[in-house]
Amino acid sequence: MSPVLAGFLGAGVLVLLVTVLVLLWLFCQRRLLSGRYKLHGDRYCDTEDPPYKFIHMLKGISIYPESLSGSKRIVRGVRRVDRCDAAPPRRNTDLVLVDAENNILDVPGQLQMSHLVPPEFSCLESSSSSSSASPEPSLGTISPPEPGLGTISPPEPGLGTLSLTVDYNFPKKALVVTILGARGLPAVDEQAGSSDPYVKMTILPEKKHRVKTRVLRKTLDPLFDETFTFYGVTFSALPDLTLHFLVLSFDRFARDDVIGEAVVPLRGVDPSTGRVHLSQNISKRNMQCESRGELLASLSYQPVSHRLSVVVLKARHLPKMDITGLSANPYVKVNVFYGRKRIAKKKTHVKKCTLNPVFNESFIYDIPPELLPEVSVEFLVVDFDRTTKNEVLGRLLLGLNSPETSGAKHWAEVCQNPRRQISKWHNLSEY
Repeated sequence: MSPVLAGFLGAGVLVLLVTVLVLLWLFCQRRLLSGRYKLHGDRYCDTEDPPYKFIHMLKGISIYPESLSGSKRIVRGVRRVDRCDAAPPRRNTDLVLVDAENNILDVPGQLQMSHLVPPEFSCLESSSSSSSASPEPSLGTISPPEPGLGTISPPEPGLGTLSLTVDYNFPKKALVVTILGARGLPAVDEQAGSSDPYVKMTILPEKKHRVKTRVLRKTLDPLFDETFTFYGVTFSALPDLTLHFLVLSFDRFARDDVIGEAVVPLRGVDPSTGRVHLSQNISKRNMQCESRGELLASLSYQPVSHRLSVVVLKARHLPKMDITGLSANPYVKVNVFYGRKRIAKKKTHVKKCTLNPVFNESFIYDIPPELLPEVSVEFLVVDFDRTTKNEVLGRLLLGLNSPETSGAKHWAEVCQNPRRQISKWHNLSEY
């Protein structure tokens, strides 16, 4: 046999082998996908739990991490099973929106999570992206909840009410909370006569889940319509949980203004039969603490090397900023001022979930001795927050111009006793 003929035969065998392997792989993938869904009742649902702890749904559209990669997703309109043979559906009434993986995005008049419609009843309509699945709602007033599904209490004067729904997904063991909106909020911006509201939500008492809505501009009756799904919450644990909502107004150039808070205990709320509509008064935020806490700081000045050593040791009795009983994650910012000009800034590490943090962190600053009378050191104890702006728990100023007598006295002792480490407790003041 010639070498050329042998080469052709070898290449043919190789191509045949690769083709067989590809066909086997495609067959296995199809079997895997077909066995991934299981019939539950009269609908198909995904038997695997999603790999994410919670899913944020914006106006009924699931936002998974892979959907944020910039790739376009296909949105299909799937006609309801009992209406496929009827007349063409009306807009926003008979269409169920699903994504490319057959996950239901929006069911008008009904809250469904991760259910699938059998493919034989699908009527496809393609769209360029998932943002076209539902139109932008108007920021008007909120329609009242259906009678018999929840309690409505009269609004507190000047603070308004918050509307929400609570549901439970038994196949997924997930708590589903939809923040519908608010009515009658106070105007934080007196000149414009409006606010830029948004809502932060926390599940108590564990305070593991902290989420927030988007900011709506210039409105006192915001309509959020955002759904948050929390997995791993058993139905038997619902009576022991409490939903805490903090209503704020966004401020681009300063700290966000706190409008108020709403507390919704789940004891007595039964979402087993479907969505429960609730309306809760927004009350003034309960700080639960008059004192701002104390901070232990140690300072020492080395005249030879012209170095000021500042040691942040620990804090105690920090204020409980909300009803959770914990001030989240405190840390300390250290600012050095010469007159009114800040010349240096540093900060400690964040201490998780404690009101009595221990830092033991030191900072060194080069300061000539002739400038010491005009130098002051500011300590800001801050509550770290991943979802919104960090909030200052308390402030301490050490220097000859300190508003507190203890701060001026501590600084004078440091200047009069070089090379000596002087430690003192100081009460924190409001920032």
